[in-house]
Amino acid sequence: MPTNAPTAALADVTSSGSTLRRFLHGLPGVDAVGLEARAASLGTRSIKTTAKAYAIDLAISMVDLTTLEGADTPGKVRALGAKAALPDPTDRTTPTTAAVCVYPDMVAVAKQAVAGSGVKVASVATAFPAGRAALSVKLADVRDAVAAGADEIDMVIDRGAFLAGDYLKVYDEIVAVREASGAARLKVIFETGELSTYDNIRRASWLGMLAGADFIKTSTGKVAVNATPANTLLMLEAVRDFRAQTGVQVGVKPAGGIRTSKDAIKFLVLVNETAGEDWLDNHWFRFGASSLLNDLLMQRQKLATGRYSGPDYVTVD
Repeated sequence: MPTNAPTAALADVTSSGSTLRRFLHGLPGVDAVGLEARAASLGTRSIKTTAKAYAIDLAISMVDLTTLEGADTPGKVRALGAKAALPDPTDRTTPTTAAVCVYPDMVAVAKQAVAGSGVKVASVATAFPAGRAALSVKLADVRDAVAAGADEIDMVIDRGAFLAGDYLKVYDEIVAVREASGAARLKVIFETGELSTYDNIRRASWLGMLAGADFIKTSTGKVAVNATPANTLLMLEAVRDFRAQTGVQVGVKPAGGIRTSKDAIKFLVLVNETAGEDWLDNHWFRFGASSLLNDLLMQRQKLATGRYSGPDYVTVD
């Protein structure tokens, strides 16, 4: 059953396609220039010494270490799980990552690889990344992942339906996936690079939250434009405003294109300055990434030793 649900004050807005459309199009329009300027301004904040060390450890703990390739093998997934559970074998004070994220057929392998570590197993589903399949197929995808042990489900919305204005179809699909996910937390991926406008990203954010998302997520990482400071800032504003109106807290996951410690710290500043400290926890904020962890580990060692490691310090995923 959904862990999140609209309050009585918002329940009526999903009663029909027309009421849902009226609500979503009644949300305040986004000032694109102002949004991008604020995101750029926050990105100039200087984080140093102990604050930087704290931010790097926090970012490591927020990584969903990801492999979503057609060439994924059980061996690769086991190696990824081992890295998530023990990111730096030379320093056991290094935090574990939040999760490993794999395709549904690799969930059982990942689950075994991270057993006992506290690392969650997330699975993409619903015909990821395009989402072009019948609802029955999408729900079977979700149920297979959950049956294999997935702790979290990352679903993709039907962007075609959303862009055509069929918001109720998108809403109903999210609700159905939420139910099929059972106790697993649900991350709803919008593929912001395909939504065209900031207004659409704001509408998708509210639509996902109304339907019971535990997280709203920017991207699949499979298109040209993925997570950006501006679209993540907009989604952080949405979760902040949603909690203020409903009392329900929803997480945010930027994914795709976040590769360096400097990038990750900029996003953490966005979280702190926009949504607030309550979101500075891996229960409420994640990075979807594959290469980010390596840079975080090298920067962490640099802070500890005063020098950068050689290229063999981290594994190449």
